[in-house]
Amino acid sequence: MPQPVKEKDNYLSAFNALAAKNANIPAWLVTLREKAADSFERLEFPTTRVEAWKYTNIAPLLKLQYRDALEADKQLVAADNLVLTFEESRRSRLVFINGLFARELSDISALPEGIIVGNLADVQSEAIREHLGTQADYRGQVFTALNTASVNDGAFVYLPAGKVVEPPIHLRFVSTAAGGPVISHPRALIVAGRGAMATIIESYVAATEADYFTNSVTEIIVQQGAAIEHYRLQDESEQAFHIGTTQVSQERDSNYASYALALGAAISRHDLNVTLTGEHTETTLNGLYVVTGNQLADTHLTLDHAKPHGTSQQLYKGILDDKARAIFNGKVLVREGALLTDARQLNKNLLLSNEAHVDTKPELEIFADDVKCAHGATVGQLEDDEVFYLLSRGLKPETARALLTYGFAEDIISRIKVASVRKALDEIVLVKLHQELEI
Repeated sequence: MPQPVKEKDNYLSAFNALAAKNANIPAWLVTLREKAADSFERLEFPTTRVEAWKYTNIAPLLKLQYRDALEADKQLVAADNLVLTFEESRRSRLVFINGLFARELSDISALPEGIIVGNLADVQSEAIREHLGTQADYRGQVFTALNTASVNDGAFVYLPAGKVVEPPIHLRFVSTAAGGPVISHPRALIVAGRGAMATIIESYVAATEADYFTNSVTEIIVQQGAAIEHYRLQDESEQAFHIGTTQVSQERDSNYASYALALGAAISRHDLNVTLTGEHTETTLNGLYVVTGNQLADTHLTLDHAKPHGTSQQLYKGILDDKARAIFNGKVLVREGALLTDARQLNKNLLLSNEAHVDTKPELEIFADDVKCAHGATVGQLEDDEVFYLLSRGLKPETARALLTYGFAEDIISRIKVASVRKALDEIVLVKLHQELEI
């Protein structure tokens, strides 16, 4: 059997296992899975000959022989010991272990009546049938097709029109790999009705350092006048692989703010695609990637201004040390007729080692007149003058460098409004860079 066929059989094990249990699954979901499985079999895994994957070689990811999470032991970890547990969402969280819903660790008692927060496989809601699989492109993206073919458990958040939710809703995906490499396919569907408002925290963490592969897809629909603040925190095992897609649709007068942080995984990739389907939308995309050792972090953004009067701001920062690599590709598309669009994009990178490397490519593609668009990118090291200034004030060299590095990251972290998230990220970044601020 040719190697690519063997790989496809290995990765489709979840679909094959689910197909045997279709008796209690709605016909529409069976059809969706089958269509996605057909797409997966047709599509090829990307290589460096594909422009969008030019700098990211996923060959190490494909070499491992994975057990599917459906066959793996569902290892439960005490809730208090889970990484990235936030006080504000202690009673507004859904927890998944290797993509499987962990009812014992989930608690949504603090959430108000009228909203729906639960496991995709358990919830009966017409909104799931209406929206699941309609945003993320399983027909053209191989990893999205694989996730969709395997969808079963997953996070579902539905906010009815006008509903305002105060506590952050935490969707926590924990990976384990007892007994060998595991592949999991976390799925999330978030639907905010007209005028609804909420904060969503989506985190990916490891219970232990191990080899595994997380292949996640999140679909977010922000309807007219709704507002979603979305934190995506990726702190996987540094031996693991993480590929994630976030697909967002914004209707008229809506507001979507994203804060994406990539800290873990040997190879990680995040595709964030936002389509502005209505006028007078506001979009904020902020991000931070911190990679050390031999890590590689790949960030691809696409912001599609399809209608007039859209405003968007993008700021992504990267900190790289040792032999780490990062890729940033941010594309702003202004379609014909999308007049009075105001789009700003900036990518800034700090290299702490002469061996660290970043490839950055901000893009503008404009097909409309009367717009304001700007983009830029910087790559550099700590300024000698700034280090010297702090040394002249009595700081130790290592403290001076730590303070400047922290200040670079803090520009993003300080924008986070959830206090415990902000505090945790401060600590994680400093530990990851082996730095401290004690003077």
